[in-house]
Amino acid sequence: MTKKQRALEVISRLKEEYPDAGCTLDYDQAWKLLVSVRLAAQCTDARVNVVVEDLYKKYPDVDALADADVDDIEAIVRPCGLGRSKARDISACMKMIRDEYGGKVPDDFDALLKLPGVGRKSANLIMGDVFGKPAIVTDTHCIRLVNRIGLVDGIKEPKKVEMALWKIIPPEEGSDLCHRLVYHGRDVCTARTKPYCDKCCLADICKKAGV
Repeated sequence: MTKKQRALEVISRLKEEYPDAGCTLDYDQAWKLLVSVRLAAQCTDARVNVVVEDLYKKYPDVDALADADVDDIEAIVRPCGLGRSKARDISACMKMIRDEYGGKVPDDFDALLKLPGVGRKSANLIMGDVFGKPAIVTDTHCIRLVNRIGLVDGIKEPKKVEMALWKIIPPEEGSDLCHRLVYHGRDVCTARTKPYCDKCCLADICKKAGV
């Protein structure tokens, strides 16, 4: 089985297993997803979803958050960890969106990468979830699982994993596959315990099943 064949089979099976998988960060506007994904670094999505409720209550739009004092932002987002740097990035990012993009999040990958605090993972998430464009989000679940399954061979650097996956995954499937890998990584192919290979829908095609 080639990597491309394995990838198509993984996509098919995970689609069946997690038909409704999507982003686990709550948002109803593009700028809110940008804020949440920055806060999610080294923090759970569940906690971020709680914390941003207070943030948006006080600062309900891009302009309000851009004008907010960094100390005030930090006080609210502190429970997500790394409060100071996250608050600084969020403030600078909202200012740039307001001043350079008329308050709208750009739908161009390279433009997204120029926003403070936005890396490839965040930019891909925005491209795929907000704008419906081809995207591959290489978070920790994705990197762990594609290595275990055998879609990539011992690659841990996010950008290299992303580039390797682009070669074998149909562009229109990338975003949804990455969301499904998150669900599968939390429920079955776990990081902190031994993977539950006995109940895995990919066990017979996974290179490390049972290991």
